[in-house]
Amino acid sequence: MPFRFGECVLDQERRELTLRGQVVGVGPQVFDLLLHLVRNHDRVVSKDDLLEAVWNGRIVSESTITSHINAVRKAIGDSGGEQRLVRTVPRKGFRFVGAIDVRGAEVGAIGETPQPGGSGIASGASSEGRETPSGPALPGKPSITVLPFQNLSGDPEQDYFADGVVEDIIAALSRIRWLFVIARNSSFAFKGRAVDVTDIGRELGVRYVLEGSVRKAGTRVRITGQLIDATSGTHLWAERFEGMLDDLFELQDRIAESVVGAIAPQLERAEIERAKRKPTESLDAYDYYLRGMAKLHSGTREAIDAALPLFHKATDLDPEFASAYGGAAWCHLWRKVNGWMTDRPREIAEGVRLARLAVEFGRDDAVALTRAGHALGHFVGDLDGGIALIDRAVLLNPNFAPAWFLGGYLRAFRGETESASEHFAHAARLSPLDPEMFRMQAGTALAHFFAGRYDCAVAWADKALGNLPSLLVAIALTAASHGLAGRTEDARETMQQLRALDPSLRVSTLREWLPIHRPEDLTRFAEGLRLAGLPE
Repeated sequence: MPFRFGECVLDQERRELTLRGQVVGVGPQVFDLLLHLVRNHDRVVSKDDLLEAVWNGRIVSESTITSHINAVRKAIGDSGGEQRLVRTVPRKGFRFVGAIDVRGAEVGAIGETPQPGGSGIASGASSEGRETPSGPALPGKPSITVLPFQNLSGDPEQDYFADGVVEDIIAALSRIRWLFVIARNSSFAFKGRAVDVTDIGRELGVRYVLEGSVRKAGTRVRITGQLIDATSGTHLWAERFEGMLDDLFELQDRIAESVVGAIAPQLERAEIERAKRKPTESLDAYDYYLRGMAKLHSGTREAIDAALPLFHKATDLDPEFASAYGGAAWCHLWRKVNGWMTDRPREIAEGVRLARLAVEFGRDDAVALTRAGHALGHFVGDLDGGIALIDRAVLLNPNFAPAWFLGGYLRAFRGETESASEHFAHAARLSPLDPEMFRMQAGTALAHFFAGRYDCAVAWADKALGNLPSLLVAIALTAASHGLAGRTEDARETMQQLRALDPSLRVSTLREWLPIHRPEDLTRFAEGLRLAGLPE
């Protein structure tokens, strides 16, 4: 049963905290810390007790405990100055001092099942904080159910194929940590029932519904899918996939991959638009993160300058928000790559610090590992370490396009041009409408350049510049490719654009700019830019 105190409801079963009826985004350790303090409100909880209960006995720094206590206070509307709810007892520990309505639950250790019959409100009291007949409340993160696809083939034998596709989609979506996915058994309870998606959304407590159909014609099968915002009935995305029935399992895997790769960016866009519509005074950590990602996607200097403080606000609210640390680290990386740093040593050190926090808190978070791994590959030149982190992200979520294209960059810098090209192509297939497509295009240009295919490099760099004209790497690749191909006039004209964007760039500083591993690749790049007119 939920604990009520002040204007908060702490629901231990849903692992959800609400303040004045609004879900507050907190990290798992912050939630466990608050829950442990509330359950043990009758005594002072020592730091050793917290280490055992919240960090499983792992030793963490004093500042980590302090930051988590501060995060707890902030989440429940308290502060270190007021200490209305969480009091610091000098040299002893901490105690929860707020008045608690236990709602029939007995106080116990984290992870114990609450038992009925404890102190609290009688059974006939208000049901605020519990599920109502209208269904559970929406979680504090994006939520989706995948309904069984309709079999339009008139062939009952195709049911197993349609069900297999849906099960694969549910499994793949479940790997995305920022997404709340309804389990297969609950989704399949609607099989064969004609139910309005808005009713399904209310009944299951989800914002998004993915539905579809399967139609077989001869040896071909066609699957259609559509993504709907169940709170409004708005169609967000629809697509059709076709294939041959020669290998059902291969086709099933490919369709599931395509569907997940296509709808994940759509879900993120929908959540970003939702966050933009919220008044800034009601934003929580996740909404700040979404706004930061919207800025990061555009890639302009102004957008990156605006994104960084948004990620910092997210980590202030949730000190364990791994993906937000990764986003902040990546802002510093993008400033480095585009020559926008004003205090290079300080910003690089800060980027490394943020990336390592992303890894520390996000060992099972594909988004955090991807951004952090790529940033560390650039900042400290550890391409192998960065690739290992991104490869882990791919294992966690094989349908996460940025893991493929950012892993492609590190492979290109390492000289693995063919593998890099395959990574970029796979990312583009997973997310053909990706807002970061210009990064995939520039990365493909980079791979072609190091492979000695200069005309291909120029063609792909032009595509990237069509989406982001200020992309320094694409301009440099164009200038160097023209120079090595003997197109002197084109090379010098492009060099003027490069010098206008970054007047400080020199041939001697190329190694500091990009983590190019093979000496022959660095020599090739330097020679091309030298021919285009870049000063030594």
